[in-house]
Amino acid sequence: MSTIVTYGRGVGVVEKTGMDTQIGKIADMVGKEKDKPSPLQKGMDELSKVLGIGVIVICAIVFLIGFLQGREVLELLMTAVSLAVAAIPEGIPTIVTIVLALGMQRMAKVNAIVKNMPAVETLGAVSYVCSDKTGTLTQNKMTVVKAYENGGYIDLDKLSKNKHDTLLKGFMLCNDASIASDGTEVGDPTETALVAFAKRYGIEKGETEKIMPRINEKAFDSDRKLMTTVHTTSDKKIISYTKGSTDELLQRCTHIMINGEVREITKADMDDIMKAMSEMSNEALRVLSLAVRNDNKDAVEQDLTYIGMIGMIDPERPEVVDSIKTFKRAGIKTVMITGDHKDTALAIAKKLGIAEKPEECIMGHELDELSDEELKERVPGLSIFARVSPEHKVKIVKAIQANGNVSSMTGDGVNDAPSLKAADVGVAMGITGTDVAKGAADIVLQDDKFTTIEKAVKEGRNIYENVKKSILFALSSNVSEIIIMFTAIAMGFAAPLSAVHILWINLLTDSLPCFALGVDSNSSSDVMNKKPRRNGESIFADGGYAKVGIYSAVIALVTLIAFLYLPIQHLLSSGASIDINAIIKCYENKDILIRSQTLAFCTLAFSELFHAIGMRDTENSIFTFNHLDNKIMILALAFGILGQVAVTEIPFLTQIFGTASMTPKMWLFVVVISLMPVAVHEIWALIKMAKRRKKKTA
Repeated sequence: MSTIVTYGRGVGVVEKTGMDTQIGKIADMVGKEKDKPSPLQKGMDELSKVLGIGVIVICAIVFLIGFLQGREVLELLMTAVSLAVAAIPEGIPTIVTIVLALGMQRMAKVNAIVKNMPAVETLGAVSYVCSDKTGTLTQNKMTVVKAYENGGYIDLDKLSKNKHDTLLKGFMLCNDASIASDGTEVGDPTETALVAFAKRYGIEKGETEKIMPRINEKAFDSDRKLMTTVHTTSDKKIISYTKGSTDELLQRCTHIMINGEVREITKADMDDIMKAMSEMSNEALRVLSLAVRNDNKDAVEQDLTYIGMIGMIDPERPEVVDSIKTFKRAGIKTVMITGDHKDTALAIAKKLGIAEKPEECIMGHELDELSDEELKERVPGLSIFARVSPEHKVKIVKAIQANGNVSSMTGDGVNDAPSLKAADVGVAMGITGTDVAKGAADIVLQDDKFTTIEKAVKEGRNIYENVKKSILFALSSNVSEIIIMFTAIAMGFAAPLSAVHILWINLLTDSLPCFALGVDSNSSSDVMNKKPRRNGESIFADGGYAKVGIYSAVIALVTLIAFLYLPIQHLLSSGASIDINAIIKCYENKDILIRSQTLAFCTLAFSELFHAIGMRDTENSIFTFNHLDNKIMILALAFGILGQVAVTEIPFLTQIFGTASMTPKMWLFVVVISLMPVAVHEIWALIKMAKRRKKKTA
């Protein structure tokens, strides 16, 4: 029935079945929330469309130019297909999947269990972290530190069971928690604090319940914010105790007990009580009030007699302050969502650095009065949502998303499932969370700690940066191949690369180097000092187009230089004039053509491999890297260089790849000219570092 009994007692009465039940309604809300593509998936979709259209256009142009030049149709078809293969970084989906899977493993090590793989990266794009207060931002270790009765505060050192019997017994009996003889606390931390409070003054729950057994109850409800239990006394009378939210309870009180005398409650009494509650709340205390009613066998919560209230402290988690500071530095807004009074929430929020002003807080009943459009406008200025029911969370998430933000929502209860599903990243508590909440969430925290979210966000950002580096590297490499082929064919030259050359280079560069960039640790140093990327932000944001354009142009240039090197050398040695027609004629010599293609082939492969080193961090010099941090990159370079040497020096491979053996002088030429992308990287890094220094001194 999706209901788990954890404590208490009761009689089950079937009122509704199936989708008409509360669980059914929640299931319906969860079902209406469709799975949304992650920011990375949106970026990949955009990239696929751009590449698809671009490849078709370029291949058609190359084919048309070659056809008009009178080249063989079969050769042109092979070239066009090779270009299409070259343009699409087919290894990227595999690399992304592997990187995300490894990210899931790393998150598991910091107690964040990822259930939905895209959530690994989505968490890195989060701009709002919505968190419950109790147990997540605070320690969930309640202790009673203040009491109010008879119209004033009570010194806890002078409080006694004789003078304050009703207050102590009421809070203890209207309670489902217990404390074992060995001191083990069983139940909700708020309720165990009340049992411990009574025990401190010599009132044991077990003994008292034998004298005053419970005969009826009305369980706590997040909408009513009240709980009532009914007991028989030793003289066979019936009394009910109601505890809960002060503002809710006062609305149901018609009388007040002052020094043992019961009289009608006045507006002045209510004002004094509300003032005391506000004072306690401002001290970050959770406040609960108590009322009684005689002869109330049916647990009616009306015409009650007000007794008093207590304030208990739930200290903030010390480590949370640093996490919130980190989030602020990273441009991420932390939002507190709680069922507590707004004054209590604001007091804790001030200590944690979440909010400073009352204007940043909104109550649940105020949310009910706002339309979706009005809430959307107000959300940017709100940091605390107090006295909210779980149903309000979905409304809050929708308003955050409506402003183009990526939201993370924490939750633990069954009623939190719709908001966990609606959020871009739903985070469930692993210790206190229900199975329903865990099932709806994308990530489950094994330790229920807020700091774990910070670690997961950092990991998500690193993963996106690495995925982006892999994609930009693959694209700049592949686009350079298109530029090379397009330029050569447009000028009437022979094809610098054959189909097998292109496929081999893609095998070298789209595999290990891409993977090495995908698991790189070089980007983790200042990743939390950057603002979150916009929802749906392009892969090419922050200079992505420029990087692909510049690096692909440089790689294409050095490859074409290598391809033209031998014909030009031949023309210079023979004293002939150097022009396009003369170069085209040189390529009619099969020996010159094969050796020129081999030079271009090796230069392209080496320049792309060297380019991978610089792509680890385009903002800083490669001389600042710890290259031993990325052993896979070293392996990729070694495998690529040895593989390229093999296809030019091993006889049976030279026949397959149509290459010629290279002299040491030619290898030296290839290595030197292939370092050009690294030189461009260093110039780019120097410009970036100069801009950062200028910004700091400004």
